[in-house]
Amino acid sequence: MEYIRKVSIGSDYKSSMNYIVGQKVLRTYTIHVITQESDGGVKVYVENEKKEIFLWKSFNIAMPVSLEYNVNY
Repeated sequence: MEYIRKVSIGSDYKSSMNYIVGQKVLRTYTIHVITQESDGGVKVYVENEKKEIFLWKSFNIAMPVSLEYNVNY
């Protein structure tokens, strides 16, 4: 299984929105996992201080996406 570390959303890579696993968002949440659906869409899940996981953002295939995977040696 390939683990996604970072997703960049937007047509221009230099000015795209970046979401990275482990990044703090909304003050009390941390990005927990980023998944790519079978149809090409991307979902971003966050975790709160109580270790509860929630779907935070979802991007469909019409949105330009660049994925960065973990590289383990």
